[in-house]
Amino acid sequence: MNVNIVTPYLGLLISSGICGIVAFLITFISMPRLIRKLKSAEIVGKDIHKPSKPLVAEMGGIGILFGFAMGMFLGIYLHPLLQGQLIISLLVILLVGVVGMVDDLVQLSSREKLILLWLAGLPLIWIAPPNVGFFYMLSMPFAVTIASNLTNMLAGLNGIESGLGAIAMTSLSVSCIIMGKIDVALISMAMLGALLAFLYYNRHPSRVFPGDVGTLIIGATIVVVAFIGRVKIIALIVLLPNIIDSLLKFFSAGVMERQYQEPTQVGEDGVLLVPEGGFNSLIRWILKRPMKEKNVVILVWSIGMFFGLLGIFLAYFLKTSLI
Repeated sequence: MNVNIVTPYLGLLISSGICGIVAFLITFISMPRLIRKLKSAEIVGKDIHKPSKPLVAEMGGIGILFGFAMGMFLGIYLHPLLQGQLIISLLVILLVGVVGMVDDLVQLSSREKLILLWLAGLPLIWIAPPNVGFFYMLSMPFAVTIASNLTNMLAGLNGIESGLGAIAMTSLSVSCIIMGKIDVALISMAMLGALLAFLYYNRHPSRVFPGDVGTLIIGATIVVVAFIGRVKIIALIVLLPNIIDSLLKFFSAGVMERQYQEPTQVGEDGVLLVPEGGFNSLIRWILKRPMKEKNVVILVWSIGMFFGLLGIFLAYFLKTSLI
């Protein structure tokens, strides 16, 4: 390989890693203070999957968003030629985060949430590839809406959302690196760093929950990477755990409002039990054999890892087939 090609490639790879590290450090350092502030403001939620039902800080995804934004700002500074796509990517994810914050605070209706997420995804049209049709451009904000809701639906257990998100970002980052799309890997690595730092506080037993502000931006980031990096098939693969979960819910209960969902029951020994009747889901399918919350999360993460590795293998196959 020509040294003139290797040098910018290596430079982008190093700076992408640095952006991920900065995002990790900013989120990790800011989370303890954020948790205290959220608790003092009584922005808390009941951890219904613990026998004692402790109150846990909510909307911790603000820390993910903050760390990610700082990592992206560094990437924008280091790579002036990529400023356009990085700024648009950051704008979309910030707007989705704002929708999540509003939903956390006032609980939007399903229709309001879908409309606002679609509007948040509109800026992606500005960086659509040349010579694409009108329907392709419209599909970009629709994809943001769908994927954001998918990563918001498979939720509720300690560490499940941030862990699955970190697995998806790892798969996308490695896939983009394999395929030589390092400029796009910068986005996924910045989100990966922020998610890994948050996971430290969100793992079992959780000190903080992500809220919609944290879960919605995971799906939005996947879509941004998918369209800018032209890795839509790989993005679809890493989203399969979320897709399976949403299909199970849809075919068992149709479109559900949150207030009608009966929660999973928890015994005095911490074992989770599926209530009689109600909707189906990936978590409830796993809980056909009752088990503790931590074990359920590990199994869901394992499913995510399987599809994440599948995405990486596909990236390698596509790369070698083009050589």
